[in-house]
Amino acid sequence: MPSDYSFDAVSDVDLNIVSEVIAVAVKEITNRFDLKTANATIELNVKDKKMIVRASDEFKVEQVYDVLLTRMAKRGLPIKNLTKGKVEAALGQTARLEVVIQSGIPTDKAKKMQAAIKDAKLKVNAQIQDGQLRVSSKSKDELQATMNLLRQGSFELDLQFKNFR
Repeated sequence: MPSDYSFDAVSDVDLNIVSEVIAVAVKEITNRFDLKTANATIELNVKDKKMIVRASDEFKVEQVYDVLLTRMAKRGLPIKNLTKGKVEAALGQTARLEVVIQSGIPTDKAKKMQAAIKDAKLKVNAQIQDGQLRVSSKSKDELQATMNLLRQGSFELDLQFKNFR
């Protein structure tokens, strides 16, 4: 029996599924009557983890973004991890919207999570490690209580728990 149990709290978005969702959303946009003349596109920049939504005007950009969110929700992708920018005017009388896909837990939010765990006075040790939070304890019950605390907290991230040991 191990002396310490642990798990990692992470916040990941599978970019392969995001690209599939974008393909489905683009197909729906081209078939929708109200968006046929919008010249709408959705681009995924995997390296920068960004999506760029383009359409003929701001209203249609918002409609395309709503279609994208609907498709993402149907596939079970975390919408909390999207950071929506402002709709801006682009070249050629079009509008664009930049959406950042947040992968990993930012340090400031990890510190808030760590503080919430300490405030709950659970007998666990929480460490911030490269975009994730490692929580360890001698008791599995304490770890489960910590998982419930993190699920119920308002950290504006979709958390997954991995690497149970």
